Amino acid sequence: MTQANKQHTVSATQNNTDTNLDSNWQDDALDLNAGFAPQTIAVRAGHHRSDEGEHNEAIFTTSSYVYKSAADAADHFNGSKTGNVYSRHTNPSVRTFERRLAALEGGERAVATASGMGAILTMCLAYLKAGDHLLAAKQLFGSSIGLFNNYFVKYGVEVTYVDCFDNDAWAEAIQDNTKVLYCESPSNPLGQIADLQFLSELAHKHDALFIVDNCFATPALQKPLDFGADVVIHSATKYIDGQGRVLGGALVGNDELMQQAFVVVRSGGISMSPFNAWVFSKGLETLNLRMQAHCQNANKVAEFLNNHPNVSTVHFSGLDSHPAHELVKRQHHKADSFGAIMSFEVVAKGDKSAKQAAWHVIDSTQMVSITNNLGDAKTTITHPATTTHFRLSDEDRLAAGVTDGLIRLSVGLEDVDDIIADLQRGLDSL
Repeated sequence: MTQANKQHTVSATQNNTDTNLDSNWQDDALDLNAGFAPQTIAVRAGHHRSDEGEHNEAIFTTSSYVYKSAADAADHFNGSKTGNVYSRHTNPSVRTFERRLAALEGGERAVATASGMGAILTMCLAYLKAGDHLLAAKQLFGSSIGLFNNYFVKYGVEVTYVDCFDNDAWAEAIQDNTKVLYCESPSNPLGQIADLQFLSELAHKHDALFIVDNCFATPALQKPLDFGADVVIHSATKYIDGQGRVLGGALVGNDELMQQAFVVVRSGGISMSPFNAWVFSKGLETLNLRMQAHCQNANKVAEFLNNHPNVSTVHFSGLDSHPAHELVKRQHHKADSFGAIMSFEVVAKGDKSAKQAAWHVIDSTQMVSITNNLGDAKTTITHPATTTHFRLSDEDRLAAGVTDGLIRLSVGLEDVDDIIADLQRGLDSL
């Protein structure tokens, strides 16, 4: 553990013994020390059967739990007994999801939250305080930037943004009071890639935490903890569910850092519902298989867009021309798997503005879903400048690379020829 981890652990372990999350993997149905492959872990890890002996994971839709006696209740609340206390922070369905995700990411423990933004809020509350400095990538989801700029700056946290791919900029911007380095890799919406090994070493040299949003890649493609990251963040709403059904988020890391996150979720009620956790557990079972299919489709769609005369730029690390193509090949552990999120710039022609040209392509689709969600089995398309990033100032939006002509595409699991034909309709008619 780095010195930064130790410093960030002290306040969370005092007077917070009622975690009641049994993190002893030896009790699991699957012995994770037995060298099982990721797909087996995705299907089997974390499931504790009840006395009923159910084969499928149960959904524990209960707010509270019954104890054998007043003394038994007291022991659960003071932490001398492990078990469930209250579903705001301890629930068997949520625990199954947390254990399964932690196993896939290679972390000691995961903490589930109500949404992806809930996970980012938990990160800030757990690891930052007034007077601290957050060093973040410019290339972030718009709501993340809004959270940092509108709230945490107000409460005394200093925030600096740098390009996620510029190692020199990260090194120059780090300060004595920097406590967290934070990035998305790949980023939203341009899919830019950060050098995870470099940033982890830089953070630890300055006793800071390195935290990575792994939403776009998922553990099926990339494990940031293997490159020295301290915490991995997910919007489980995306690929972990994979079908756009429910909201959820999670943090993964070592037990001490996750204890701090757990205290925030317990105290603030940023908790995941049992039903949503059950959906995510089932989503993890097929995550590896789905991501392989997503990536195969995305590679073909990116080649089509890259060769279309009405597309000026394709932002996708799977293209040989992408500046981080070799880096992402080192950081992703599956050959030819670069994720399935891409953005592209359309050419404004005639009297059409860049925004009008982008809207024309989007509105010409007949199958692709016009929605801001991503990571779905269904291909989705959106105009970031007027949706996901519209609340940002013009300056912040351009700093994030979000122009009026930019379209974000989340390539789904339909037949790839149908996806291409749907995009081609609008591009050909510009």
